[in-house]
Amino acid sequence: MIEPILLTASPISTLYGQQRLTQATGFFFERDDRLFLVTSQHVFHDAPSDHFPDRVEIELHTDSENVAASTGFSIPLYRNGQSVWRQGVDTAGEIDVAAIEIDRDALPANVTLYAFTPHHLLGEKETVDVGTPALIVGFPLGFRDWLHHVPVVRHAIVASSFGLRFQGEGYFLTDGRTHRGSSGAPVVAAVGEPGPDRLALPWVLLGVHATRLDVGSRDLESDEALGLNCAWYADILLTLTAS
Repeated sequence: MIEPILLTASPISTLYGQQRLTQATGFFFERDDRLFLVTSQHVFHDAPSDHFPDRVEIELHTDSENVAASTGFSIPLYRNGQSVWRQGVDTAGEIDVAAIEIDRDALPANVTLYAFTPHHLLGEKETVDVGTPALIVGFPLGFRDWLHHVPVVRHAIVASSFGLRFQGEGYFLTDGRTHRGSSGAPVVAAVGEPGPDRLALPWVLLGVHATRLDVGSRDLESDEALGLNCAWYADILLTLTAS
């Protein structure tokens, strides 16, 4: 049996026409029977690196009895010249999280996936302390279980005060080893006892992994990288998926 957490995430390939550009990670979020693909905003559009794909392709499982069965699924990023993803902003500026709605009618028959919902966000009475173990579920450098088409999981800990906006930005820090291709991965933790709305997927969605954090003054020859990462708070999804 494949654990449900491994069916929440999909590899993302960005494309311009038929040209493949980059690889990243996305995950599924469901609200009011609407299904969204969530990832880092810079996966869809990133002016500093001249990254302007016009569509993305994800991988979907198509047989609940055979996890090796999968198919590619293309999602356009523009309609009539207008971007169709939703991007978050706050008082500090842009938030590096984006969500794009998936047309359920276009999905292949017998698609098998698990999606986080608002019930997987941290509850009012739930707390996350510094040092809380967390998992980052994704596709580092595009790596995965190629036979079964599922992600790998990296271990991390919460490395800053959870709930506090680090440096005034809408993210917290994790301490863990990450690589390119993990952008957009869900950051999850086991917090408390899962309620009835989390029984099938007993995890709390803490954030969306964005990038590794570095220090500009670091001596590249003498100093190791910090090993810290930025994860944007997952509650932004309530704004991005509102009707």
